[in-house]
Formats: sequence, C-alpha cells, structure tokens
Amino acid sequence: MPIFFQSFSIPLAFVACFILLKLLPGKNRILGKDRGKKFVIGSEINKGKPTGVGIYFIVVFLLVSLSYIYDGFGMILMLLTMAGAMVSGYLDDIASTPWNEYKKGALDLIVAFIGSVFFVVFYGSDVSIGFNGNSIYIHPAIYILLGSILIIVSINSTNATDGVDGLSGSLSIASILTIMIVSAITGNCTANGFFLGFIMIAVLSAYLMFNIFPSKMMMGDAGSRSIGFFIAFYAMYMKIPFAYLVIGLPFMLDGGLSVLKITIGRVSNKLFHKKVIILKKVLTPVHDHLKQVKGFSARKTWIILTTSAVVVDVAYIILCLIVNLISKY
Repeated sequence: MPIFFQSFSIPLAFVACFILLKLLPGKNRILGKDRGKKFVIGSEINKGKPTGVGIYFIVVFLLVSLSYIYDGFGMILMLLTMAGAMVSGYLDDIASTPWNEYKKGALDLIVAFIGSVFFVVFYGSDVSIGFNGNSIYIHPAIYILLGSILIIVSINSTNATDGVDGLSGSLSIASILTIMIVSAITGNCTANGFFLGFIMIAVLSAYLMFNIFPSKMMMGDAGSRSIGFFIAFYAMYMKIPFAYLVIGLPFMLDGGLSVLKITIGRVSNKLFHKKVIILKKVLTPVHDHLKQVKGFSARKTWIILTTSAVVVDVAYIILCLIVNLISKY
C-alpha cells in the first residue's frame, strides 16, 4: 500500500479509539469492574472503575493494522496471536474471581511459544547485533526459546506496571518509540514497521487521555498483556530483540522485579521447603514501594518512573548514534 494512504492509519486509529473510549458502548455487558488490590494503599480509588477497556483499543489497533499494513501471512498470524493474549487477559478481567498465576502463566507460555514459532517461520531468525546493523543468524530452535522468554517477560513486566494512572501506557509509548528510533539507526526500520509502531502509539495516546490523573478507566489484563506481547514482537520484527534488555529496563525494574521476587519465593519453597525472599526491604512492584514506603503520590510516582524511563531511552539512543557514526569512519 502506498505510504500516502498508510499515513491515514495513524489519525484513524486515534480518532476511532478516542470515540470508543469516550462512549464505551456496551460497557455494562462487556467490561468488568476494578476490584482494587488488597494491602495496596490508594488502590481503593480505582475500585469499581471500568476495567478491561484494553479490549476496545487493542481491537482498534488490530483492525487498523490489518487494513493498512500487509507484510505477508506472518503479520496476520502474529496479530492474531496478539489477539489471543488480549482475549485471555480480558477473560481474567471479567472473571468473578481473579485467575491464579499458574493458569495465567500457562496461557502466557502457550501464546509466547506460538508467537515465537510463527515469527521464525515467516520472518527468520536473523537479529541485528551492535549499533551498525550487522546481523547474525541464530538457530531457529534457540530463537524460539529466547523469543518465548522475551514475550513472557514482556507480558508480565508490562502487566505488573499497570498499577499507577498513566504509567503502563506512558512506558509503552516510550519503549515503542525507542525501538523505532534504534532500528532506524541500525537500518532495520521499514515503512511497515514505522506505521505499525505509530498505530499502537496512536491508540495508547487516546487511552491515556482517559487514564491519566485521575483515571476514568483501566486497561486491565486485556490491554497490558497484549501490549507486552506487542512490544516483544515489535523488537523482534525490527530485528533488535536484544535491545529489550535496555529498552525494557523500566518495565523490568518496576514490574519485572515483582514477578521475579514471587517466582523465586514460590520455586524455592516448592523445591527446598524454604521460601527465599529477595529484596526484602523493597516492596514490589517498585511503584507500590514509592507510594507506600516513600509516601509519594500517584502523580509523583508516575513522574519519577516515566522520567527515569525517558532518560534511559534517550541515553541508549545517543549511545547508538555515537557508536554507529564511529563505526562508519
């Protein structure tokens, strides 16, 4: 499709998403209600708010992407797998009682494995290493393993950051922009990749207009889990999956530490009948530590974590530019 027509996808995604979130058609039948979080100070203000609205903006993203971007059958399958992550998250959002971690973990594993297999089959297993665009070949089996781990980490880290108004959406936009810029520096950014990233940024921007302080609605697992899948897929699609170790650092330090802490505790308890607790003095996710231990407001917590993410991303982009320029001369 000509770039001129593809450019309409971005405002279309934003406007369609904004209208849907403004009206929330069928919200009493479709959406769940936020349950609040036990033992989390301040979570009571979100109790009762519509949750699971991720199903609105992710559906908009999927429909617009499938209409304006065609990069073979692989793209269709990857977006459908992302839809699978959205559906599993949505079913948890509307469930009368929250799903346990084992059920959600099993579903994450299935989605991650299927997504990794589809990606290798249709897009190969070459990745860009360094900052000059040079690529290396990774054996498909190893890529599927690493890709599955990347998707699982991204899904759970993104999901765990969704506890402060505007935080998950803001960090996601910063990550997607950074992936886009770094891939452009390394010469891996294509027109399809450019528009795919900006369509997601468009729907997230529309969502943030309703989720920033004070929030009127929550994306729920329907949004956070599918966004996590997309960020991992986007890094793979732009041929820089290892860049997630830096770009995804804000997610991993905030939400990822929570997942790691819980996992180590449960595994050690099951294997050695003794629960090992790391970071005993740090409440995770880190945004809960800032709010409950440090006494920061939700707004201040958002500013600190978002600013930190932007600093990390800008520093990484500058490093990529410098190294790329040096390598050419």
